[in-house]
Amino acid sequence: MRQTVITFFSLLAILSGLSFANAFGEIDPNSAFILEGSGFAVTEDIIKVSEIDIVMSTQRQSGSAVNSLIEDGFITLDDLDYLASDLQATFLREGKYVRINGNIEDDSGSEVSIRFFGRLIEESKSASVYSFTGRITSDDDSYKIIYTTKLSKLTKVTPSTTSSKPLDDLTIHIVKGAASRGLSDSYIDIAGVAKTNGLTLNYFTKDRIVVEPKTTITVVNDDLVSHSILSGKENYGDRHNRYTADGRISTGEILPGKSITITFDDAGFYRLYDPNYQWMNIVAYVFPNVDNIILGQGNPGN
Repeated sequence: MRQTVITFFSLLAILSGLSFANAFGEIDPNSAFILEGSGFAVTEDIIKVSEIDIVMSTQRQSGSAVNSLIEDGFITLDDLDYLASDLQATFLREGKYVRINGNIEDDSGSEVSIRFFGRLIEESKSASVYSFTGRITSDDDSYKIIYTTKLSKLTKVTPSTTSSKPLDDLTIHIVKGAASRGLSDSYIDIAGVAKTNGLTLNYFTKDRIVVEPKTTITVVNDDLVSHSILSGKENYGDRHNRYTADGRISTGEILPGKSITITFDDAGFYRLYDPNYQWMNIVAYVFPNVDNIILGQGNPGN
């Protein structure tokens, strides 16, 4: 399965409580963002549930417009998955609007075109909400789409002042009970501090990371059984064989209480998973010239 591409936007900055004008000026052009949401695809005859999950990086800015590169992602229509194959996104008027055009394709290689236009609805210090309308057009149908989406900004790691661990040495813990999809009552926060706040479905203490090429991370197995981690491509729609290994990362067996290191040699998109417990996965975005940052805290069951 080809590397998934995701639709959208390089929107940026609305995070961290800054205005778009200030945020765009202060964000590295290689910054990474994730857009996720859902809604409906409508024709005269049918309404289908549609979802969006996409990753993008900021490219160049021209005036108040910012272009972005769609790194990875998919769009669904009911149980049919489309991968982004040739998409472009442009943010307009300092992020108040975003336009997305291009093609997506299903697992047989059949392409459909999309034309989306989004409007900023609301924003916070850590994310923003956009509404989208537009079209998904194939040879047989033309769907009008209506989405509500959230754009999340990746957040820098702030290590403890007493820690001797270098900033680029990230540690991810496999949570006790992950192999059985068990409920965990604890997790380790961004600074590496164990916390408890009720029962949650967590398999890793970080489920998305962004690092520079050549960065090494540590994975610690706090579960009661052995695990292993491979990198690969996701087979959307195949619930029994969710991933196909691509050979870039292969840890071998990680015994309970033991740890391993993973080095991301090349820039790109890495989807890490346990081949024996395929609900366990981590997404790694490896970009040059960025600070080490993480997004997400724990991995919700799916």
